[in-house]
Amino acid sequence: MSEERRPTPVVAEEGPDAGVPWHYGDPVREQRALERGVGRVDLSHRGVLRVTGPDRLTWLHSLTTQHLLGLQPGQGTTTLVLSPQGHLEHALYGVDDGTAFWAHTEPGAAAAAAAWLDSMRFMMRVEVEDLSDSVAVVWTADPDAAEPLALVTRRAPDSLGGAELLVPRDRLADALGDGPRAGTWAYEARRVAAGVPRPGLDTDARTIPNEAGLIGVAVHLDKGCYRGQETVARVHTLGRPPRRLVLLLLDGTEERLPAPGSPLTLDGRAVGFVGSSARHHELGSIALGLVKRNVEVDATLLADGVPAAQETLVDPEVGLHVRPRLGVR
Repeated sequence: MSEERRPTPVVAEEGPDAGVPWHYGDPVREQRALERGVGRVDLSHRGVLRVTGPDRLTWLHSLTTQHLLGLQPGQGTTTLVLSPQGHLEHALYGVDDGTAFWAHTEPGAAAAAAAWLDSMRFMMRVEVEDLSDSVAVVWTADPDAAEPLALVTRRAPDSLGGAELLVPRDRLADALGDGPRAGTWAYEARRVAAGVPRPGLDTDARTIPNEAGLIGVAVHLDKGCYRGQETVARVHTLGRPPRRLVLLLLDGTEERLPAPGSPLTLDGRAVGFVGSSARHHELGSIALGLVKRNVEVDATLLADGVPAAQETLVDPEVGLHVRPRLGVR
């Protein structure tokens, strides 16, 4: 479809995805196109970092949660920066091209992530750059898409079945192409349905990776020390996550979606909070929530007053499955 015939995008004016197309007039059709592996999404509001230098992977391996030694060019990965207490501070959705490690971040998070990484360089041969002003992210539903404009392409387990293209910001329109496009409505509905959390939206300042289903995806359990490792390892091997991520199937008779951060309640008491919410073309109104571990998995909750059934994403008894293998009682 030519640019002259393309529907005018409806741009989100508030929330974490403000400033990029929310939809192009028919979000249901856009979702169905993404299911068929067709369409691109403008994610140019996301931040972009680049780490160069011969020590980059060794250095990042020592600081973050993922095993990055020997990361092959083109192999996508996700790694986290944790606080000393194990709380999630930054998520880096990365890929190495053989000479540099590229990563995109949540909107507005790149500057802080780059500043912290830069403060940890010491004598390592690395350079950290925030390229958010010059490089943009485009998501394509076709995981095998070959985009000549892409500086690098990331494909990883949390790429929602597609791929992220990092392209020069001044060539964004060309990278989006003349084919079908979808807005963040369709993209977010796909993400929520897949149970993939967004830091800062589906997490809070106390969230540890074990609660958000990030063990394995973004946390490697058999690597050397990193900041926050003690908490992650202790909860994984000796205990159970204090909270757990759930998919909420919302009552479809309600016309509204719960606001991010609104309370999840059971019998009048707060048991967690709502994160992302979306209208999915097949599942209806859905959301992600973080609830206390001891909440019964079949309990119906109220999400900002909207009745919601749960689908388990993080097993509340995961620690009990690990302990027998380690000989722990």
